[in-house]
Amino acid sequence: MRAGATHILRDITLNVEPGEAVGVFGTNGAGKTTLLRLLATLLKPATGTGTILGADLSSDERYEVRPRIGYVGHVPGLYPEMTLDENLSFIASAMAIDHDAVLSSLAAVGLAGASDRRAEVCSHGMQRRAEFARILMTEPEFLLLDEPHSALDGNAVDLVDDLVRRTVNAGGAAVLVSHERTRVEKLATYSVEIKGGTLS
Repeated sequence: MRAGATHILRDITLNVEPGEAVGVFGTNGAGKTTLLRLLATLLKPATGTGTILGADLSSDERYEVRPRIGYVGHVPGLYPEMTLDENLSFIASAMAIDHDAVLSSLAAVGLAGASDRRAEVCSHGMQRRAEFARILMTEPEFLLLDEPHSALDGNAVDLVDDLVRRTVNAGGAAVLVSHERTRVEKLATYSVEIKGGTLS
């Protein structure tokens, strides 16, 4: 993977099997978020090959598996002018999920009383909780988390860990990018580190 003439990732080989959680570590700028965005099908590899849930990352097949992937970036991906309920309802409608699941998911992450609050006036921690409510609601097979414990209190941190375990125990898989090595390694089947654009 490259940006212009600069290679961000090169000679990457990563196999994530059902039932596995993989921790990814590395310094700032090492390419961790780029790797997650590739796995989330948001970026297309410049060279090489890859498959996600059986879909070729270099083809339009990748669009077909996106609903089966749960990606939570370091910056919450919410529509700021919409309420938390509206943000989740938009996704629920696209995936034919009943609105009751929106309400129960928000309640499960402690946001039942803030469902009518616009995302732009929510704290970063609340926005992160709303993202994890989306994961609860959609139950993805492949979970991709960028700094999943950032800006969360103790209860929310436990919620994230439970989500990872639930996904893996159900036969799904997870990739967690983090600087919190000790916490992530407790969840991970194995860990890798990105150095100089390659995995070690």
